[in-house]
Amino acid sequence: MNPFSPKPAVGRKARIAGLALTVAVLTALAVAALVFSRAPAPSPESEKTAGKPALTVTLITPRTLDWPRILPANGNVVAWQEAIIGPEIGNFRLTEVDVQVGDRVRKGQILARIDSESVASELAEAIASVNELQASAAEATSNADRARELRAQGFYSSQLNTQYQTAAHTANARLAAAEARRRGVELKLSKTSVRAPDDGVISARSATVGSLTQPGQELFRLIRGGRLEWRAEIASADLAVVQPGFVAVLAAPDGQTVRGRVRAVAPSVDPQTRNGLVYVDLPAGAPINAGMFARGEFELGRRPALTLPQSAVVSREGFASVFRLAPGDRVTQTKVTLGRRQGERIEIVAGLPADARVVETGAAFLADGDTVKVVERGATP
Repeated sequence: MNPFSPKPAVGRKARIAGLALTVAVLTALAVAALVFSRAPAPSPESEKTAGKPALTVTLITPRTLDWPRILPANGNVVAWQEAIIGPEIGNFRLTEVDVQVGDRVRKGQILARIDSESVASELAEAIASVNELQASAAEATSNADRARELRAQGFYSSQLNTQYQTAAHTANARLAAAEARRRGVELKLSKTSVRAPDDGVISARSATVGSLTQPGQELFRLIRGGRLEWRAEIASADLAVVQPGFVAVLAAPDGQTVRGRVRAVAPSVDPQTRNGLVYVDLPAGAPINAGMFARGEFELGRRPALTLPQSAVVSREGFASVFRLAPGDRVTQTKVTLGRRQGERIEIVAGLPADARVVETGAAFLADGDTVKVVERGATP
């Protein structure tokens, strides 16, 4: 054997390297075992915290109530009928105005007076003319009667008798014309007092003392009978369900409610808006004025409603939901469809059975799958 051969040295190095690797692996395993043996085990407190209820709640079931069917609407409040009052004679001055806007007036009541001096002068002249023609007609009639008698005795010719009869007829015709003129002037004199054509309320006034009247000029506006009506606009699809006699409830500006009754439903709809008008008579003395815009609703009868308190319903992402109790004291978020509202309750149209148990209050703080603690109503949690 050659003493200078390198093979034995290489074998010793390989064995040393393998031994070092084995020692390193065993050391790493020992360190890992020591670390894991010192890790704390889950405590009972942490397990208790993981299962702690998110909220203490009370549960309710939906309640079925007999609610009215409501149809909301908007519209304007206007006068039932509005009369425009003006002078019936022209080129005369107003000498007196006796009423103001808002005054209640009676039929025939004087609202304003027009200067009557010139008309009174015309009437005096007409009366004098009538008196004169009455005397002339009486004389002509007497002459005609005498001529008729003398003609019968043969003293007058037929031609002369005819002349007397014609004169009598002419005088009576002139008298009739004069009397007609007198009545015309008397009527004109009566028109110097502007009177109310009906009972009602003065809604507008443009009459001013000293102004010159013109035929067709507006002096006053009168709400006949003081009656107002609500002209509600209803979609054509809902127009057929509203009938005369139905009750309508309006919201007055001061917070009061005004109850009216449907008088008529328009037989046609607006081709632009596809809405029809419903005419609602309003009670006298209601705290509402003509020209106002009003919101209201029609009562279309009554119908059962499955209801919940509004506190049990939450709105998220555009949907209404409730939280139902599931096994294991967990809650499940359930989407529902809402309907009518009345007071603090709301109708559930779809999505919830009548026997479901839902969270009454605090639903806004819950999430789907949360654990809750259920307590009886009135109990201390």
